[in-house]
Amino acid sequence: MATERYNARASEPKWQKAWDAAKLFETKNDDSRPKYYVLEMFPYPSGRIHMGHVRNYTMGDVVARHRRALGYNVLHPMGWDAFGLPAENAARDRGVNPRSWTYQNIEAMKAQLKVMGLSLDWAREIATCDPSYYKHQQKMFLDFWKAGLVERRSAKVNWDPEDMTVLANEQVIDGRGWRSGALVEQRDLTQWFFKITSMSQDLLDSLDTLDKWPEKVKLMQANWIGRSEGLLLRWKLDAATAPSGETELEVYTTRPDTIFGASFMAIAADHPLAKKAAEDNPKLASFIKDISHRGTAAADLETAEKQGFDTGIRVVHPFDPAWTLPVYVANFVLMEYGTGAIFGCPAHDQRDLDFANKYGLPVTPVVMPEGADAATFRILEEAYVDDGAMINSRFLDGMKPKDAFDAVAERLSGDVLNGRPQGERKVQFRLRDWLISRQRYWGCPIPVIHCDSCGAVPVPASALPIELPTDVTFDRPGNPLDHHPTWKHVECPQCGKDARRDTDTMDTFVDSSWYFARFTDPWNETAPTTLSAVDGPKGWLPVNQYIGGIEHAILHLLYSRFYARAMKATGHLNTVAEPFEGLFTQGMVVHETYKGPDGWVTPAEIKVEEFDGSRKAFLLTDGTPIEIGAIEKMSKSKKNVVDPDDIIGSYGADTARWFMLSDSPPERDVIWTEAGVEGAHRFVQRLWRLVSEAAPGLTGVAPAAAHDGEAAALSKAAHKIVKSVGEEIEKLGFNKAVARIYELANALQGPVSDIAAGKASAELKAATREALDMLVGLIAPMMPHLAEECHAELGGAGLVADKPWPAYDPALTVDSEIVMPVQINGKKRGDLTIARDADQSAVEKAALALDVVQKALEGKTPRKVIVVPQRIVNVVV
Repeated sequence: MATERYNARASEPKWQKAWDAAKLFETKNDDSRPKYYVLEMFPYPSGRIHMGHVRNYTMGDVVARHRRALGYNVLHPMGWDAFGLPAENAARDRGVNPRSWTYQNIEAMKAQLKVMGLSLDWAREIATCDPSYYKHQQKMFLDFWKAGLVERRSAKVNWDPEDMTVLANEQVIDGRGWRSGALVEQRDLTQWFFKITSMSQDLLDSLDTLDKWPEKVKLMQANWIGRSEGLLLRWKLDAATAPSGETELEVYTTRPDTIFGASFMAIAADHPLAKKAAEDNPKLASFIKDISHRGTAAADLETAEKQGFDTGIRVVHPFDPAWTLPVYVANFVLMEYGTGAIFGCPAHDQRDLDFANKYGLPVTPVVMPEGADAATFRILEEAYVDDGAMINSRFLDGMKPKDAFDAVAERLSGDVLNGRPQGERKVQFRLRDWLISRQRYWGCPIPVIHCDSCGAVPVPASALPIELPTDVTFDRPGNPLDHHPTWKHVECPQCGKDARRDTDTMDTFVDSSWYFARFTDPWNETAPTTLSAVDGPKGWLPVNQYIGGIEHAILHLLYSRFYARAMKATGHLNTVAEPFEGLFTQGMVVHETYKGPDGWVTPAEIKVEEFDGSRKAFLLTDGTPIEIGAIEKMSKSKKNVVDPDDIIGSYGADTARWFMLSDSPPERDVIWTEAGVEGAHRFVQRLWRLVSEAAPGLTGVAPAAAHDGEAAALSKAAHKIVKSVGEEIEKLGFNKAVARIYELANALQGPVSDIAAGKASAELKAATREALDMLVGLIAPMMPHLAEECHAELGGAGLVADKPWPAYDPALTVDSEIVMPVQINGKKRGDLTIARDADQSAVEKAALALDVVQKALEGKTPRKVIVVPQRIVNVVV
């Protein structure tokens, strides 16, 4: 009788209900088994999951199911990063409340995730927009403030004119807002900051302890923190050119060795000296106003055209009172970096060289390559930035730059300007404090009250949470909390006078910087964490395996590392400083793009056909030719998206999961193709045929390994593959684990055919039954529904999701024979197949018996035979 096809539509909901009924994935904190915490970065509730979610959560689910099968008490929770501007914009555009829009999206996405068959503990579900979550965030804000980790100050900030809110430096990408894409402006505002800079050195040093993090992520964070060792150098202002009351210009430099190559000074537009100079110079004031409306990101400034304005002020060179240099206001210098001033050495910095060439400033090389001729060495269009020997530098000539650095530092530390050393060694960081104030409604309210008499006053802990009002309007620009008629008006908790709530809300990255800790005990109503659950001997933290996109390498991951330290400093963690022990950054899901006469079209709207070796696309509706474009990240803008619901509805969740795991290494992008998905689906059906064809002939057969006879090959293959698949999953080598499962399916094909034909021996049946049981266990983390169906077909009891990982016999994973290369006088001439445990004399005898060796010896006795056990044989003739 023909085997029926596997019906995912009927099978998958059935097993999902069975798992839920058994509460298999609800985790108990008091379970005595060893703990393992696996977490994927939680999603923003946009309303639909995408294929990137499918890949990310499938990977995490494989890890969770595998660890559970190994006997761990696994925590695998899910929540929602639910605050943010998209909900506020939706409220404005659709006339709905952000809360209603957000929770509708959560319900829709939760249903989609459940269809995927993820082994999630939904009992711990959290949403960051719920007052039961953000009241603890408000409490921690107050605790951080009390501990000196929060500061309110006036600062130049990045202002997004479209979203009408400030942005942290990390949220400015190429001079544009990370969400809106609008060009960012600079404004002076009084804002709240988390003092992440107080932990710069620790955040940098501790990267060395994260040996389960990708090196590229650690490098990105190290570069962002940006530790540098340099010299704080005070340049005397030429009194004849300096504004009244100004006597010096302070510069931080990492290259004091190039001081004799300096040809200009450059200061930020908002530097006090620039402002002073602009008071009597309308043209300079206009220039400053113009550049203040440009992007502030360092990368943007590096690529922008260099512009400057000569203030007329000059500084005196520290080693030559007769040598003065011009002071420019320049668009590539920011007040927030260093001292807001630099000295330009054009010969050895490309940015400075571009500026000098534009404004006709001197270019004097002071470092040349070893062996070059100082008399002829010149710099024209490309700065020399490598090591070498000092030239044109008076007392530094001939030194290495490092030695010149020390010599300049030593001399200037002994010189005094205005009562202080003219030069002081200093360590500096690129990292700046985290600006958390946002001028918007849909976020966690900052728990502060502003009183004209008392200043900024913390909201009493007993009054938390400060909840958002529900009766807000979005009919005019700006923050709806500012426009609300009553919400912001309160009494001062200290003096009782009329006061105002802080109407800013927290950056949504604050919400996601501690959610991993809240998952450990989300039922605690009195504190953000339960110390016994969060860390220590029986605690969940750090997260054992964290999975998410590399786009969060700086923003989310660095903020979370700071937050864990701040929580520890305020008693919300005991010992944990690093929140994520292991980090994996998966690749994106990409797809071809398609473009027709009217613009981009979706993959669902076209058909692709082969013509003489080339591929052509046409619209399904009318056959209009469609251009096949580049393979790019799936995006709504280019419509190259595939709806997970369509794939799961057509092929089943297990097919989608299997394809995501099998197509490419998990750290690389996966190219979504219809052919690839169909291939995955064919394998699902193939596995089902193997099991359903073998099952009738295996009724009552007990699984057993075969060590001899024709069944031994199957047992050896199965046990070796079980060992290998487990090892690959441990290393997150999902695609390699998939490849080994294909091997096992191939090994089973012949024995299953023999069983179906009634030709199998008892030993082969027992070995096949064991191999099929192993196969079911191996696919269970990846295709859990199919595994349950196969297990039931084979007459297995209980649920596979509750079974231990398949065990293997180590003796069956070791090959009894090995192949050793045989060399003659150091050159390979053949191979020797011999028992692995053969002694040296047996190997030597077998090697000398080889025809190729006998021919080379020509009847003579070898001078020497060198045997490296289990590695190589070298015969010296």
